[in-house]
Amino acid sequence: MSWNKYHRNGVRIFAVILLLICRAGISFAQEIVVKGTVVEVDGKTPLPFVNVFIPGTSTGTQTDANGKYTIRMTTARDSLRFAYLGYKTVTLGVSDAPQQVMNVRLQTAARSLSEVVVKAGKKERYRNKDNPAVELIRLVIDHKASNRIDHYDYLRYNQYEKLEFALSNLSEKVKNNRLTRKYKFIFDNQDTTKMEGKSLLPIYLEETLSDVYYRRNPEKKKTIVKADKKVSFEEYIDNQGMSAYLNHIYQNIDIYDNNMMLFTNQFLSPIANSAPTFYKYFITDTITTDTQEKLIVLDFMPRNKADFLLQGKLYITLDGNYGIQKADFTANKEVNLNWVREFRVFLDFDKSKDGKYYMSKTTMQADFGIFKGRGGIFGERTVSVKDFVINEPQPDDFYKGPALVKPESAGLAGDSFWVANRHDSLTVAESKVYANIDSLQHMRSFRRTMDIATLLLAGYKGFGPVEVGPVNTFYSFNPVEGFRLRLGGRTTPKFNKNIYLETYAAYGFKDEKWKYYLGGTYSFTNRAQFEFPVRALRANFQRDTKIPGQELQFVQEDNFLLSFKRGDNNKWLYNDIYNVDYLHEFNNHASFKVGFKNWKQQPAGGLTYFKGGPVTGLNVPALTTSELSLELRWAPHEQFYQGKVYRIPIPNKYPIFTLRGIAGVKGLFGGEYNYQNLTLNIYKMAYLSQLGFSEIVLEGGYVFGKLPFPLLTIHRANQSYSYQLQSYNMMNFLEFVSDHYVGLNIDHNFNGFIFNKVPLLKKLKLREVAAVKVLYGGVRPENRPENDPSLYKFPVDEHGFTTTFSLDKKPYIEGSIGIANIFKLFRIDLVKRFSYLEHPGVSEYGIRGRFKLDF
Repeated sequence: MSWNKYHRNGVRIFAVILLLICRAGISFAQEIVVKGTVVEVDGKTPLPFVNVFIPGTSTGTQTDANGKYTIRMTTARDSLRFAYLGYKTVTLGVSDAPQQVMNVRLQTAARSLSEVVVKAGKKERYRNKDNPAVELIRLVIDHKASNRIDHYDYLRYNQYEKLEFALSNLSEKVKNNRLTRKYKFIFDNQDTTKMEGKSLLPIYLEETLSDVYYRRNPEKKKTIVKADKKVSFEEYIDNQGMSAYLNHIYQNIDIYDNNMMLFTNQFLSPIANSAPTFYKYFITDTITTDTQEKLIVLDFMPRNKADFLLQGKLYITLDGNYGIQKADFTANKEVNLNWVREFRVFLDFDKSKDGKYYMSKTTMQADFGIFKGRGGIFGERTVSVKDFVINEPQPDDFYKGPALVKPESAGLAGDSFWVANRHDSLTVAESKVYANIDSLQHMRSFRRTMDIATLLLAGYKGFGPVEVGPVNTFYSFNPVEGFRLRLGGRTTPKFNKNIYLETYAAYGFKDEKWKYYLGGTYSFTNRAQFEFPVRALRANFQRDTKIPGQELQFVQEDNFLLSFKRGDNNKWLYNDIYNVDYLHEFNNHASFKVGFKNWKQQPAGGLTYFKGGPVTGLNVPALTTSELSLELRWAPHEQFYQGKVYRIPIPNKYPIFTLRGIAGVKGLFGGEYNYQNLTLNIYKMAYLSQLGFSEIVLEGGYVFGKLPFPLLTIHRANQSYSYQLQSYNMMNFLEFVSDHYVGLNIDHNFNGFIFNKVPLLKKLKLREVAAVKVLYGGVRPENRPENDPSLYKFPVDEHGFTTTFSLDKKPYIEGSIGIANIFKLFRIDLVKRFSYLEHPGVSEYGIRGRFKLDF
């Protein structure tokens, strides 16, 4: 199985390793079990998400949607505490009985009015008709446009962001392990104040302070970063990419949007236009705030607990705006959230000068882990807004240029600046994390540990200015080379920030031939070679083997796992490739790349280049081409994790356009043909709320000129046992060629929409996936070898049957259905091929698998 585009994200795998470490410290003893129900003081309304914990310890839990809880402890304690936002905290004694029932009533801490309204219809059949709660939410929906922040012509505000990750409930065995005792200064920096019932050990913190400007017509938003600060692991991972990925998990949310992205999943907002169809609403209270504002408290919960829906409380204004003044929500525990064991979102709104409410603070908390009740990762993102100014225009020239401006001085702000300008002060534990992690990285034992982790995860071992690897290519095998050994390496920024060198040498023991690669890159920026935006010149030479039609993402072709292939896999090429190109990226994520490529390809294994008739025909030993190329790419709002020589995109809702033009030049450095090749690729991630999401790829191409089949488009095939999104998984290598084509790939993940409604399956948290791939095209008459003996004949097998074809009057179609999230890591697909089943050596059905890490 091959890695997909997410698996090499070191952040996620590093988190998994930390979780496994946490798990190792769990011990067991005889239990005392306390269970019960927490309700409001009226004794009828259950309270979900109440924190239930043992004071002074990290042991705790929360009530479910029905107010029920169960908490286990290994020894008798003096008391159990019940705490909930907006309610008075209650502390009750606990006996030493092994089984206890403790039902609790909580009283609101807010000052209630005399006209409190309580809807006691939860035991009755719920209906939208004549329901005052639904009538109220429809008023909120009707007023969304006037309450959205983007209804103003101009906006200006100061924004502070803080993102923190911490190990939660770290076991004593891990802290006292002989291998970790030297890191005692790290373990002593625990925070027991941030989240009741949890002990947190901060390991990552980043802060950003910005001035934000908004103009409605024409719409433009500009962010000027005044200061930023983060814990840095730059020597081992892409710190900027890690920050982008973590912020992708904790995206900005707006409750006034119909859908909200929470932890890479899309949830229907409780005030979406269609929300009354999917949610239940109950008016539970009417309160007055400290500023004498009257609010209606509205509880909401999903009609179907298994759907990707939310539940919690809305505090709605009674001043005629019908805006949200506060919100507190989470997902039902039955939702298939995989690594996210639970999360909580708090939204606070302040009143602007015109009487409307703007979101002044957002707090998102989440607990990530493998098993319930054990150690994990706690993450929190806080975004707060101050100095909110409306309708003060800026000059038109102000909005020109990039939407995000981050001067180099932003990273130089000192401690005194942060103390004076943070919207909220750091906790004691947070204030120490920068210095602690910096000290940790200077310890030799930690650096050795990270070297081993880098070797296991990235495949490279560092030796100062150079790295040796990748280890997964040291050994492989194939029908042409037989047993193959390879050794390579590359330089690091310690060698030179502007110059990057890479090389490898390989030897096949069957063909007894050496293969090698030598390449260099020069960066014209004063940054690391591949740091965005790239402006770099690259040149390289490669002498190696290749399978026609195999294209891989983020994986080397001689990766050991790809040695295992199905069917006939003996059509190969020996290649001598000279390549020079220049890449220029812009801040708006548009880019262009110009290049030159001289390619000498020699058929190998069972592949031959033959032209002419049966008597006068001859084998062509090699084919040489010289190409000039231009590639234009636009990926609006793109984010990615940056490796040393690759990028892993972080999905978002925006499309990616890639237009590529190639011109072959006859007579230039031995080029044998004139031709032009034009392709357009459009990639889009489509989010469908509760129905999951789809990855959609639309691609088309046209080849101009009279050409032999190796220079036509050889469609991407896959004969490995891994499932590849961009390739046709039931197509054989070199099975189809075209000089014009269009293809559509749709891969859909239902996020457990079906399985979560099946009682025996929902506990496994499996997810359904389905895909369809359609390819339509053909070869023009002038490029068909049967019409012109000067063209290369299509390849045949040992029995003389043709194995390469053109797409005729019907498309190539394959589809698959599968199960993802197996052990939270694997995806297995049953793939069916629907057309061209008469071709030799093809199968109608196949099983394919891949690693896939999803939240």
